[in-house]
Amino acid sequence: MRILLEILRREHAGAKPYVQCIPYETDDAAATVATALRQINADPGTVDADGAPVGEIRWECSCLQKKCGACAMVIGGVPRLACDARLSECGERVRIEPLRKFPVIADLIVDRSILFENLKTMQLWMQEAAAAEGRAVDTAYEASRCLQCGCCLEICPNWYAGGVFFGTAAIVPTSRLLTTLPDAVQKELRRAYRKHLYGGCGKSLACRKVCPAGIDIDGLLVNSNAIAVWRRRRK
Repeated sequence: MRILLEILRREHAGAKPYVQCIPYETDDAAATVATALRQINADPGTVDADGAPVGEIRWECSCLQKKCGACAMVIGGVPRLACDARLSECGERVRIEPLRKFPVIADLIVDRSILFENLKTMQLWMQEAAAAEGRAVDTAYEASRCLQCGCCLEICPNWYAGGVFFGTAAIVPTSRLLTTLPDAVQKELRRAYRKHLYGGCGKSLACRKVCPAGIDIDGLLVNSNAIAVWRRRRK
């Protein structure tokens, strides 16, 4: 299998971006974009299509098993995890870019700290122990599978860094707390939900199609709206 990787690179945040075309060959039908990036970096003699040295391609990874979300990037125009993007499905040429809605640090590494700043603004943590019961257990578990990878924000037509709308990356963990916490302590969380989430979501659900974890975003959104906006719990 021969593939031409077209990687959008940048030496540092203020540098001019450029595309480097790197031929890659493998006999492994299960090879992913992450596989290619690791092998290219492991060989200091790798050259691009013009014969120029490639050098180290900066990118992030951790588990390489769809568990951490660190290797999120835009592959073939779609935000995906590099460890979940098989080269056999990408065609003979594949364009690889950093997530475009976050500040670029270098090459394929971006600064996603805005995700966590938004979670802090929403105060998405428990002050005391709380337990889900009945159907709420399934909802809480579904929400807990979010990787905070940023793919949903990359594809969202309404989200941008620094905006009032915090996107699905905040909707999902908020849904978990709305389901678990008792009504008596939810006043501020419901207010924050209406301001930063409900008011900005256009319900395009583009996020559902790209979520690497396959989270039931529709169900969580309906559940959260029922609790925070319409003030009733699903039974």
